[in-house]
Amino acid sequence: MEDDLPTEGPLISQDAFGSAMKREFLKLPTAWTSGLQLFFHVAFVCLSVVVFVLCELLEERRAECTSLLRGVDSTTVVVLTKVALWVVSYMHQLYMEYHHTTAKRRGYLHFYQQTRVIIPLPLLMQTFGNLFVLLLLVLTAVLEGVKKQLSVYLLLGVLSLELLLSVIFLLSYIVKVVRFNTEKLGPDINQEDTFHTYLSSGGHAHTETGFRDGSGLEEVVEKQADLIEHLKQHNTVLSKRMLTLIAQQIRD
Repeated sequence: MEDDLPTEGPLISQDAFGSAMKREFLKLPTAWTSGLQLFFHVAFVCLSVVVFVLCELLEERRAECTSLLRGVDSTTVVVLTKVALWVVSYMHQLYMEYHHTTAKRRGYLHFYQQTRVIIPLPLLMQTFGNLFVLLLLVLTAVLEGVKKQLSVYLLLGVLSLELLLSVIFLLSYIVKVVRFNTEKLGPDINQEDTFHTYLSSGGHAHTETGFRDGSGLEEVVEKQADLIEHLKQHNTVLSKRMLTLIAQQIRD
């Protein structure tokens, strides 16, 4: 039995093992890309305000604006630009989901759970914004009959509200990612408090017998799958530490 133990070669102390785990930490590169997306969104709304003011609200500038846009309607320009921004945001969301799934596989389940809800929110706000913009375009004739330029003011209001909510969600996400990159903590299996908190939240996530809808069942199944993966990683680390201690005792 003693021959099977890995007694040859240098032993790995617990401190050395922790240092090795810390060296394996990989920063998430999504903070600066989220900042870039935020910049694009702010720039889009600012330019949209300028276009609408010059081309729609100031009658004396309409001819100059039409010439500058080469005859293209100002609303068309704003809508097409908004669609392009939505496509960019969609691609960025896929990029964020990829890196967060990678972090989850590396054992950062608690951080994954903290950010998984925030990630889709900026794109969701833009999607709702697109729906309201489409509705306003359909009702333009009706709104103009109520009050002149009412559709333009409502359109600017939708864009501003969408920007405000997106800024809140993106800044919240950026803060979490920057804090995660700064702390450079090891996987959850090396943090006893985080590990036990995660286990407790998973163990008491559903106390009722049966499920009222399919979404509850899917949530519990996903949580259990995360816990199984988490326990596998924890088992591996404990096995390595146990073998190291046994090898140290044999050599002593």
